Amino acid sequence: MTNNYYAVIFTSTLSKHTEGYNEMAHKMELLAEQQNGFLGISSARENIGITISYWENEQAIINWKANLDHQLAQKFGKLKWYSSYKVEVALIKRSYNFNNKNLP
Repeated sequence: MTNNYYAVIFTSTLSKHTEGYNEMAHKMELLAEQQNGFLGISSARENIGITISYWENEQAIINWKANLDHQLAQKFGKLKWYSSYKVEVALIKRSYNFNNKNLP
């Protein structure tokens, strides 16, 4: 990834009513990948869920939030799937990683 891009950090706690959640989450990930300005996504869930999506600019984030299918998923999330969530938008100024290919 290049410098100066954006991350949307979505942290959530699921309710006990999760029927259809995994399918919708997968559908939203595939849909996000098709959006202009989308750079990537990382996700983990154990007790709490953390999904970080990466975007070229703020306008791409605004467009994604306004996507009608995404809005429907948000509505289901509020009404049924999430007991709580938080969204944070961050500007990434620098990024680096490490990968030791000698370890399994």
